Amino acid sequence: MIQYTPVPLEQVFQGIEDLRCPEEVVVGDMTLQVEMLAHGEAKVVRLISPRAEDYMNPAYMPGTVFRLTR
Repeated sequence: MIQYTPVPLEQVFQGIEDLRCPEEVVVGDMTLQVEMLAHGEAKVVRLISPRAEDYMNPAYMPGTVFRLTR
């Protein structure tokens, strides 16, 4: 990666250590990228699905919190 900026690298990458990668969970034929929360709950970060109608379902909208059953 090439970074062209007058801003110091310490400021550009400030807080990068605190970032967490979302986990992928398969629900039916959809893949959800979720951020794990406490008590078995997960928050939807991203929906990946081949079907357009899945994106219209408010249950899988980014930011939605649901209980994860494994």
